[in-house]
Amino acid sequence: MAVGSDNLTPEQLRGLEDGPLADALAEAKKELFNLRFQSATGQLESHGRLRAVKKDIARIYTEMRERELGIGRAAADDNEKVG
Repeated sequence: MAVGSDNLTPEQLRGLEDGPLADALAEAKKELFNLRFQSATGQLESHGRLRAVKKDIARIYTEMRERELGIGRAAADDNEKVG
């Protein structure tokens, strides 16, 4: 999965299980660390990539929190089955 691109949509995140979601978070954090290191040493070529990776991390955290609280798409699907 390409982190920081159009490939990481909320719909795709909802389709992931907890394990792969945590793996995607770890991968994004590692990439952010590397980008910050490149920025500090003056080797960063794409400054927009920092912003994209930060947004991906936020998307992953949002999905994890929605699952923890039982809200989001999964909760909406459960409500449709009941009603």
